[in-house]
This record gives sequence, structure tokens and C-alpha cells, in this order.
Amino acid sequence: MKHKKPAARQRKIKITRGDRVRVIRGNSRDQEGTVLRVLADSSSVIVEGVNMRKKHMRPSQSNPDGGIITLEAPIHLSNVMLVDPTSGEASRVRTRLEEDGTKERIAVKSGNPIPRAV
Repeated sequence: MKHKKPAARQRKIKITRGDRVRVIRGNSRDQEGTVLRVLADSSSVIVEGVNMRKKHMRPSQSNPDGGIITLEAPIHLSNVMLVDPTSGEASRVRTRLEEDGTKERIAVKSGNPIPRAV
């Protein structure tokens, strides 16, 4: 009888596509960029212009020359912080439930609301 591994616990992702984030750990530390994609299954994000990697591509119909391309690699959610648009500082985020039932993101440092990117 095989034993199944317990499923990884899903964390609530407070960062969405279009948000401005700052990297707080790793080689790309202190760099800022806009979130291009959120990868929920691996709890990571792809940030524009941050954590750039080179990839060797063989020639194909879509890329007949092949060669070396540069692309953004994913960064774990624990290594990025949301940037407060009013103060420009990276801050932790908490959510507040409004009277009309909508959730609002609040920057912990300043207490200012962080609007959702559209």
C-alpha cells in the first residue's frame, strides 16, 4: 500500500498581476518591477525586468535563428513585498473588510489603502 504525500498548504496570495513589488532577498535584491504573472501552484511571481536568466533556444519555425534569449525567471512570494503607491516604500499587507462587503488591501507601514491593479 502506497502512502500519499500530504498536499502542500495553499497560502493566500495578496499580490496580483499589475502590482508594483520590490525584491527583498536574492541576487535581484532592492530591484522593483511590475508583476507580469502570478504562479499560484508554486507560490511565485514573475516580475518585469527582475531575475533575468539566459536561455539557449534551438532553431524552430517561430524562431528560425535560435540563439540565446533573455527572460524573467520566477521569484518566490516570500522574497517580494508590495510597494505602497503613496509613500513608495515596501510594506507588508493586511486586508480590511469594508461595510459593503468588499475587501481592501492596507499597507501595514503607512495604513494607506493599496488599490488593485486593473
